[in-house]
Amino acid sequence: MKRITFFIAITVLLSGVLASQAADWAQFRGPNRDGKSAETGLLKSWPAGGPKKLWTSKVNVGTGFSSVSVAKGVIYTTGLIDGQETLFALDLKGDLKWKSTFGPGFAKFPPSTRTTPTVDGDNLYVMSSMGRIACLNTADGKEKWAVDTAEKFGGKNIRWGIAESILIIGDMAICTPGGPDATMVALNKGTGATIWRTKGLSEISAYCSPIHIKDAKKNLIVTMTGENVIGVDPASGAVLWMHPYKGRCQAHAVSPTYSDGQIFITSGYGDGAVMLKLASDGKSVKVAWKNKDFDTHHGGVILVDGYVYGTTWNGNSKGDWICSEWKKGKVQFQTTWKCKGSMVFADGMLYCYEEKGGTIGLVKPDPSGFKVISSFKVDEGEGKHWAHPVVANGVLYVRHGSALMAYDVKGK
Repeated sequence: MKRITFFIAITVLLSGVLASQAADWAQFRGPNRDGKSAETGLLKSWPAGGPKKLWTSKVNVGTGFSSVSVAKGVIYTTGLIDGQETLFALDLKGDLKWKSTFGPGFAKFPPSTRTTPTVDGDNLYVMSSMGRIACLNTADGKEKWAVDTAEKFGGKNIRWGIAESILIIGDMAICTPGGPDATMVALNKGTGATIWRTKGLSEISAYCSPIHIKDAKKNLIVTMTGENVIGVDPASGAVLWMHPYKGRCQAHAVSPTYSDGQIFITSGYGDGAVMLKLASDGKSVKVAWKNKDFDTHHGGVILVDGYVYGTTWNGNSKGDWICSEWKKGKVQFQTTWKCKGSMVFADGMLYCYEEKGGTIGLVKPDPSGFKVISSFKVDEGEGKHWAHPVVANGVLYVRHGSALMAYDVKGK
């Protein structure tokens, strides 16, 4: 009896350990929209040719810069097929489970999908490059409801098409149509009915996906519009504060990053990085520091151990990889490596995906320098390497045009 009890205890313990090593990635930029995975037990270096490729998707996932979401053993992404934006569901071997269209694609450059699906229970949420938000069933892709935000809220499309991934807060689906008195709106996630709109604010969308900040004293949504950073009350839609952030093209594609009462914002089309100190009640901000050199284009930034990592652009096509202090903004390094790109963080390492040649580097985050431990080159797909990589359940997912690839990065 004691041996059986011991065996059961060990089994439960091992199950808990294994569970702690794996993590889903159910929305753009991960569980907390900060580009960081809770994954553990991953490789700390790769073989010369890179980690083992498990598969390339057996279905053409269309033209797109959408990343992937992974939840409950299913992979979701979007792509443009025959002019229609299409949502794909794949199993963990890369086989198609189903696909479903959710609106016409953007006719101008670039003709590709941008939105990354948001998974919430049995529902999927996407927003087309034309501003149509749709809720679909995870089981079969059937559409439950849809709202044309251009038609309903007077939203205006932007130069390169709307590029937002839906934020779910409680019973609300948050999006930024950029209409009159409706820069941001909240829809009932179950029905699509309007809950609130940001009355008094009529700025256009700016390719940015919002984040949610909540603690004992603060509860607000933060995003970048064409000309401001804004804080919005999720209960009412009231605009709590605005901080001016202008730039050419009104394009601010990098989601804000929040930690310890401070909000980090940056843009390749603006004045670089600005750190905003948030009031204890979340109802106002003031500038803590600025750094014009830290002007990330659209690859996102990562905060690790008091330092923020990202890329520069300065209006050129190459850019550098950069690190600065979180508290004071002092640049720790600025290094040329291949080309600028996107990054995610998992198990103590940065996965950096440069956008020009498609090289992925495994980088140890260290403020003393950009240290590439291992690297390999993506050898399938076409077009720009703009989709952010994802690490979920021991697998690195890489999207390049119509190809989706999976690599085994679990530690041995």
